[in-house]
Amino acid sequence: MFWQTTRFRIDLTQPRVMGIVNVTPDSFSDGGAHANTAAALAHCEQLLKDGADILDIGGESTRPGAQPVTVDEELARVLPVLEGALKLGCPVSLDTLKPEVMQAALDRGVDIVNDVNALRAPGAVERVAAHAACGVCLMHMQGEPRSMQALPAYADVVAEVGAFLAARAGLLRRHGVAAERIVLDPGIGFGKSVEHNFALLRGQPALLEAGYPLLAGWSRKSSLGAVTGRAAGARLIASVAAALAAVQHGASIVRVHDVAATVDALKVWRAAGLPG
Repeated sequence: MFWQTTRFRIDLTQPRVMGIVNVTPDSFSDGGAHANTAAALAHCEQLLKDGADILDIGGESTRPGAQPVTVDEELARVLPVLEGALKLGCPVSLDTLKPEVMQAALDRGVDIVNDVNALRAPGAVERVAAHAACGVCLMHMQGEPRSMQALPAYADVVAEVGAFLAARAGLLRRHGVAAERIVLDPGIGFGKSVEHNFALLRGQPALLEAGYPLLAGWSRKSSLGAVTGRAAGARLIASVAAALAAVQHGASIVRVHDVAATVDALKVWRAAGLPG
């Protein structure tokens, strides 16, 4: 199994680690830590040294209650970092829901568009479909960041998330996007309760029935805090455990803050001959 992206054909026969680079002042766990270009690029280089396979760069926080930023502000944050990261010899992903930001990044050669809104903004599908080879990650989110955690409700969270993601992937396919360019993300913490999130973890095999690889993003999420009682900055062990559980249940990519610890855990996991 492979993930076709602009410059790289990523082998997913073993789990891959996507390192998070938040170029924002207000992300839930590391807001402001890498908010200028030099700090963000230094963080990119460190994540690669730690073993990251992919860098995921975002300039707008999507934490619960987050306020949107303008297109111009997001472009000012991310473009200098993307341009530097594209010189580091690794797949580079842009985390955005704005079609204008997607286009600017694709014009500069970004490898992957990672959209928490599953390309639902007007023009987003068309911009990705017009590109010859970029990868795309479609994520499920109930509601929008400012209010998504107010009262999330589902009759069957696994079935509903699975149907949504399959429909969005099907739309891309009808626009001519090859299946090997598409990865799906159930959207842990995006319009879901703690119970919903863990149901989705257990239900990953059902989500895989759509025929696309899965990306799992559990790193430092509030559901881990609900289980452990720990604040975001103290959830490293819980985050690694969740990443391993996601891999065990079939995830091909884990999106994480703590790359070195996750990479080490996956090395031990593979040495033990466990699934993934």
